[in-house]
Amino acid sequence: MAAETGFDWRQDSPWRRLPLTLPGAVLVGLLGLWAGGVLMPGPMQQPFEIPTLDAQFIELSPPPPPERVKVQEREPTPRDEPQSETAPESPPVKTPASLDAPPAPTAEEWQLASTYTLRNGKRYRHAWGQQVRSMMGTAVEGPDQGQVRFRIEIAPDGKIAKVEELWSTSEKASKLAWQAIRSLPPLPPTPTGKPLVFEQTISFMPYETGWPPSYKLDCLPEIEPFKNPYAWDGKSPQNVVERAHRPPPPEGCIPDSTAETIEEEEQSFKRQMDQWRWAR
Repeated sequence: MAAETGFDWRQDSPWRRLPLTLPGAVLVGLLGLWAGGVLMPGPMQQPFEIPTLDAQFIELSPPPPPERVKVQEREPTPRDEPQSETAPESPPVKTPASLDAPPAPTAEEWQLASTYTLRNGKRYRHAWGQQVRSMMGTAVEGPDQGQVRFRIEIAPDGKIAKVEELWSTSEKASKLAWQAIRSLPPLPPTPTGKPLVFEQTISFMPYETGWPPSYKLDCLPEIEPFKNPYAWDGKSPQNVVERAHRPPPPEGCIPDSTAETIEEEEQSFKRQMDQWRWAR
């Protein structure tokens, strides 16, 4: 009969929707209770209040002054006494060194020099330099000291034919030497009777006036100038030239009288030390 009328009580009955809505309502109610217990805040707390303080200004008394340490007095010493101000002592003035001119050659020395023919008139050349230096006066330490070198030509009769200044280290030494040369006394003739040409250095210094040369080996033949025995021009036959030894002195060769003295040997060593700067 239900099929004939087309009515189904299960579809239109509210009891059919009850099983569906009751669990949902229960579930919603439970969720509301849970949410209310979790999300709803509890009783509101009062804000923190800063307690008021009753401040009072307390004035402190100043600290006591530090105790003074008593210094024990000591007896005065000479160092504490005031000293009189004195000007600093100036250094002592150094006196420059000086050296008088050597004596001029004597007549006997000039006579011996005019007859000495060895080594290009060696005695004559030394006597001429000593004569010029003796006329230059005292040499004083300072900028005026120095040396001057000349090339001299003396005629056979002893007159000066030509003088040429090669170099000089002092203007005053050069000036004094020229004055002495122009004022030379008459000189003896040259030893060989020929013009005598030589070079001479005049020392105008407070510690040197020149020294007498050594004459003890003057009678020996002149030493040949050095030649390199191995020199070769590349064209001529190559030969090693042997240098001949110095021949012995000839018979009758008498050395000078001053050759064998201790003073002459000392002066010779001194000249070599000054020239080659030995032991310096």
